[in-house]
Amino acid sequence: MITLKDKIAFVTGGTRGMGRAIVNRFASEGATVAFTYVNSDEKAQALVSQIEQAGGTALGIKADGGVRGSVEKAIDQAATIFGKIDILVNNAAVSVAGPLHTAADRSADYDRQIDVNIRSVAEAVRTAQKYMPDGGRIINIGSVGGSRIGGPQMTDYIATKAAISAYTRGLAWDLAPRNITANTVEPGAIDTDMMPADPATREAYMNVIPLRRLGKPEEIAAMVNFLAGPESAYITGTSFKVDGGITA
Repeated sequence: MITLKDKIAFVTGGTRGMGRAIVNRFASEGATVAFTYVNSDEKAQALVSQIEQAGGTALGIKADGGVRGSVEKAIDQAATIFGKIDILVNNAAVSVAGPLHTAADRSADYDRQIDVNIRSVAEAVRTAQKYMPDGGRIINIGSVGGSRIGGPQMTDYIATKAAISAYTRGLAWDLAPRNITANTVEPGAIDTDMMPADPATREAYMNVIPLRRLGKPEEIAAMVNFLAGPESAYITGTSFKVDGGITA
């Protein structure tokens, strides 16, 4: 069933991992998809071409969430071209791990983490809602770390993801008068290029997951697609864990 026909979706961080899976899923469900990327023009164009060859419409826009105003301009551009934004997915994020006693030495990394993981999310929401018809959808990608840390040296990153869950609950109240829903998807250990390739590390992750495997990006995209679609109209202000049971 095509669930997103005639919808315009905007996805941040759309060329890798979960973001790419979300863009592909939306396009397969009939949505026109605009997405941001930071580094590879080639990857972005390849994704656009893939979607167009399948009969869909996509637009890649180079925009760095760590730079103030960049996401705002990208959303303005997409809305100018397509006329509206029905669905916003805040997927772009950075993760900087390290011991607390070296945090001061990593202040630039810390600031960028805050900018991309929190500030740019708020920038995207405040911009997109201007172009969003009543009944729109906002989906923010958080992390199971918001409720289960699981190990050391992730304090600053996890703080940003916990903030997203709280921010989303506030959005649910603020946007309810317009029937716009806001929800968070909280992935667990997902098999993307952010997951360490070292076999021992991967095995350690899987040993604490009841399902004994890493998640697939497409499994995150499936939950995001549900929350973007018509059957989720009465769900807002909620966080959904897609984690193989690691928080059970």
